[in-house]
Amino acid sequence: MRIVIAEDDALLREGLTHLLRAEGMEVTSAVDNPDDLLAALAADLPDIAVVDVRMPPTFRDEGLRAAVQARKQWPGLAVLVLSAHVEESYATELLADGAGAVGYLLKERVGKVADFLDALERVAAGGTAMDPEVVGQLLVRRRSDDPLQRLTPREREVLGLMAEGHSNATIGSTLVISDGAVHKHIGNIFTKLGLPTTDAGHRRVLAVLAYLKA
Repeated sequence: MRIVIAEDDALLREGLTHLLRAEGMEVTSAVDNPDDLLAALAADLPDIAVVDVRMPPTFRDEGLRAAVQARKQWPGLAVLVLSAHVEESYATELLADGAGAVGYLLKERVGKVADFLDALERVAAGGTAMDPEVVGQLLVRRRSDDPLQRLTPREREVLGLMAEGHSNATIGSTLVISDGAVHKHIGNIFTKLGLPTTDAGHRRVLAVLAYLKA
């Protein structure tokens, strides 16, 4: 896997580079600003970009805006965004094109190496990897006619795990329920939310997240 890293914190940037190379992955570039990120993407054409949300010069959303621009310039580019805090608007914009191959993790998740590497592999393969805390915020609705109110507590648990990008098998083992029960809950969720009753990999996750961000 070929990776471009864009992170202004030198310690974290070097740490990520060392970690990924130790795992046998190729870090083609490790940069600290949005302009160099776009230049590296054009030169390296990596499999995935790992991008910090806040970068120079204002340290607000430069990294995110560069990632969104990159996905427009290179459709299908896998992007895993890192952020120090849960900021719902960033997650919403990242998902706006509905193309898949996106992830949003809190930086504290990077410290859990197995979780981070799993998220990286999932996003590079075209799936999604949303931090549980981000999913939790996306599931909070303020409308009085909130369709999520139609879901049972168990269905909301299943929906949350789907939104994180987990497979049916992982959902079943996490909730200690059978594969058949998982399929039944997913069917009920799609029906209650008015979504297609398809079980087509990460597309179902994107469909749910697209609905939740509306």
